[in-house]
Amino acid sequence: MDDSTSILRCTNKVYLTDLLKSHDLGMPRTEILYKDRPEELQHVATRLGFPLVLKVPDGCFSRGVIKVSTPEEMHTATTQLYEHSVLLLAQKFFYTEYDWRIGILNRKPIFACQYFMSKGHWQIYNHKAIGAEVIGECRTLAVHEAPRAVVELALKTANLIGDGLYGVDLKQSGDQVVVIEVNDNPNLDAGIEDAYLQDDLYSLVLEEFVRRLELKRLGQAW
Repeated sequence: MDDSTSILRCTNKVYLTDLLKSHDLGMPRTEILYKDRPEELQHVATRLGFPLVLKVPDGCFSRGVIKVSTPEEMHTATTQLYEHSVLLLAQKFFYTEYDWRIGILNRKPIFACQYFMSKGHWQIYNHKAIGAEVIGECRTLAVHEAPRAVVELALKTANLIGDGLYGVDLKQSGDQVVVIEVNDNPNLDAGIEDAYLQDDLYSLVLEEFVRRLELKRLGQAW
């Protein structure tokens, strides 16, 4: 459903970082690392403090993401990640037991999920684990049961991307809510994202497809 512009925006974490900063929306403290400026590594580490999370701009499903706790680990990790990208994100580590995923369709929230960290791990996906422990548990709620601050920040963020179907990932600790990323064409898996609305969730998506196809038939832009 998402347009090409939305997909490009969602898959570029550097773009998303600049977007959130320019609109003063909550996010973990983040700086950009440049492969040709190795002398800045220590300065960034000093400003942000350890532990840090290093990310490639186009990583997904917890890949291309490394947590570091020392300057030595940071040097090793950046050397590894620079093989895939000349730009990296360094982000202050923000641990929570689960991430919020708020599904947004045409500027309206349609589902709210809690994605718990994989057992004994700091991410939802643990690619070194075996079997069921590879991914954490999930819990789906009605949108109105999710914290208002979480839903409102998700909406503000998604609305800056466009009017498609997005999954906004956020973390909440006390009164602080931050955006981690925005996913284009997010998963709608049986028993997970549809656990509360069930078939009504798919009806919402199909109705939006029909609405947009009708607009296109009438010569109006999609």
